[in-house]
Amino acid sequence: MAKKTVASLQTSSKRLTKAIKMVKSPKTGAYTFVESIMTPEKVNDWIAKS
Repeated sequence: MAKKTVASLQTSSKRLTKAIKMVKSPKTGAYTFVESIMTPEKVNDWIAKS
């Protein structure tokens, strides 16, 4: 499961988006959240990557 945040971040002239992904640990089975800030074009590729 992954969640794309609606808010976009702006720094100088670049438009950035913060994406949050839930990742299940194979060792414990617990879920952790991984956050990354990137351009909106790269979000879908990052979420699809496991």
